[in-house]
Order: sequence, then C-alpha cells, then structure tokens
Amino acid sequence: MSEPSVLYEAQDGVGTITLNRPAVLNALNKSLVAALADAAEKAAQDSSVWVVVIRGAGRAFSSGMDRTALSAGRVEEAFYRHWIRGLNGLEDVGKPVLAAIHGYCIGGGLQLALACDFRLATADAVLGLGATRHGLIPDGAVLRLARVVGIGRAKELALLNDEITVAEARAIGLVNWVVPPGEFEAAVKRIVEKCFQASPTAFRHTKRFLHESFHVDPRSVIEEIVKAQNECMASWELTEANQAWDERREARFFPERRG
Repeated sequence: MSEPSVLYEAQDGVGTITLNRPAVLNALNKSLVAALADAAEKAAQDSSVWVVVIRGAGRAFSSGMDRTALSAGRVEEAFYRHWIRGLNGLEDVGKPVLAAIHGYCIGGGLQLALACDFRLATADAVLGLGATRHGLIPDGAVLRLARVVGIGRAKELALLNDEITVAEARAIGLVNWVVPPGEFEAAVKRIVEKCFQASPTAFRHTKRFLHESFHVDPRSVIEEIVKAQNECMASWELTEANQAWDERREARFFPERRG
C-alpha cells in the first residue's frame, strides 16, 4: 500500500500537516490537495491542537503543481476546488498556522505558504510562482500576495515569474524568518513556543480583524470590536495573563490554566 500523500499528527498542542510525496518534491495532485484540505479541517476541529505547522517531507516544501499530471490532463476543476478549500481553511482557522519552508517553495508551494499566518524558511530555500508561465493563474496566491508584499512586487512575482532568494523574500516581507538549515528544527520549536504565549481568544479575534481590515471601514466594526474585547476580558486567558504578571513570569496558554 502506498504512503498517504498528506500526514497529520497532533502532539503537545501542535498539529503537524506534512506534504508526503517526497519523490516528486511534494508536487501537488488531486489526491494531495484533497487530503490537505481534509487535514486543515481536522486541525481546525482538533481541540488538542493550538498551533498548526505545515511542512514538506524530503528535500522540499513543495515544487508546486504536478506538471506531469497537468500535461496528462489529470488536473480538473475538482483539483482547484479542493485546493482553495484547503488554503481558505488554513487562513480562516482561529489558530496560528506556520509554514516551515525548506528547499523548493515554488508555485503552489508558495501559494500554500501565503495562506499561513507565518513563514519560516531555511537560508537555501528558493521561492517563486510560475503559474502564468504554464498558462494558469496562481489561484491560491493572486488575492493574497499583494497584501503581503505590495502590488508592485506582487506583479513581478505573479506575472514575470521570478524566483527569488530567501534574503530577497525576507527583505520584501514574503517570509518572516530565515535560519541556516542546521537551525531549522530549533527555530520551528521557538516559534511554536511563542504561539503558546498568545491568548487563544485574543489571537482568534485579532487574526480575524486583521483579515477584515482589507475589506471594511474600521468605524463600521466598532461594536464588533468592543464585543470581542469583552469576550477577551471575560476569558480565563486574561486571568492567566494577570497572574503571570503578578508572578513575574511569561503567560502560557497551553495547556489551559483554568482556575
């Protein structure tokens, strides 16, 4: 029996979703994107998980769409619908989502990373899109990329299909952190630990408002913001934060410290 194309593991508050087609650098086919969407939904519903980490098995995060499948006519509308379901699920989940990038992060690989809240990359990673070179639009990135890097650089990446170094990606805000390959796993753990120090209720609302900031007038959501703030004020997390302040320590919100 062949290995599943996506692996999901929940341990110590972290849900790890691993793209698992290492022989083809985690190229995306219909079975992988459907499994990715299912894993994203599972992580969202998993009450034992607070942080979601997306990574790739083997030598790359993802080399993008499986060009062999595309050339053979095996990429159909169902592929795109599963793909969009997966990316929207990661973007919408009220939990921190980290893309742990190594090797190639090309095409759909970069689209996937852009649906995550944070992007950590090894110093030798390579990033780029390339869809228009293959007669397609970068469907998972075209509505996200400009929000991250600005319209000018987004056009450069999406229309001219330049591949860029991680240093360039860091300079334009495409990735949040860059580390040497030998420090990659330690960096993943360090970022996860920082996520455990963020109040789940406050994080969930803040993430949602940040996304909505591209679509709404801030004045139109004043009452909604006050309602969310009241929920934060009434949460067990505020009690933990206040107790941590009094005890001169860092607040930690996983596992829960109710009472």
